[in-house]
Amino acid sequence: MNDPRRKFDHGWAVLPVTLFLLTAVATTFLGAGPWYAMAILTILGAHEFGHYFACRWHNVDCTLPYFIPAPILLTGTLGAVIKIREQFPSRAALFDIGVAGPIAGFITLLPFLILGIWLSDLMPVPDDPGTLLLGEPLLFKTLARLVHGPLPEGTDIVIHPMGFAAWVGMLATALNLLPFGQLDGGHIAYAVFGPRAVRLSVITLAIVVGLSFLATSWIAMAVMLTAMTWVVGLRHPPPLDDWTPLSRGRLVIAGLAPLIFVVCFTPTPITFAWE
Repeated sequence: MNDPRRKFDHGWAVLPVTLFLLTAVATTFLGAGPWYAMAILTILGAHEFGHYFACRWHNVDCTLPYFIPAPILLTGTLGAVIKIREQFPSRAALFDIGVAGPIAGFITLLPFLILGIWLSDLMPVPDDPGTLLLGEPLLFKTLARLVHGPLPEGTDIVIHPMGFAAWVGMLATALNLLPFGQLDGGHIAYAVFGPRAVRLSVITLAIVVGLSFLATSWIAMAVMLTAMTWVVGLRHPPPLDDWTPLSRGRLVIAGLAPLIFVVCFTPTPITFAWE
């Protein structure tokens, strides 16, 4: 039995703090500016600390969040992760830890998305074939219509940096909720379906590979999922208690995960006008 008095040893947390500062610099000066950096760090931090505090609740040993700077990318970051350093004690713990991140991140990105859309400008659609186009998730489309109304023909929204951070947050949330392997969605799927969740992993991999032929921006995700399959396989490691089913309340919350995925997902995240 876990000892609730056990301390989480983070030492001086030098690496997490260093990576956070590097990511703050990358997202501020090489990303889209301070408004973007503030928003994206808050959204990603909320997501990972959702996992972290769920781990603390269930007394599962984990690290502090590791932010990943990526100064060569438009986003300035590849997101953030935590490392869980022991086996999940139960399906309930697995579910809570898996779902806490996406829910916390989604709730946090909403005000940034609303304000970012409100601060965005309208301009004529550029005819440059090299123009970068961002896919519009259902949530973005809905809020944009509420704020700006139907767009005049030939115009488009130039997203404010804060709205761009929320868009990146929606993309990260949707990708993490894919019911694959040991992604957040994979944790949730195993907690609900047990070993049968491997079928969802197979289907998800096939769909993502198929999407990479629709939009080149899916190629990186297809490569990552393929690499994960090669290294750790499609089967999720079972928790210590793999027989106690989830409570009715957790099953209700499990139904929210697909809804969040649907409103955050776009089949063409990033394309060029020529595509």
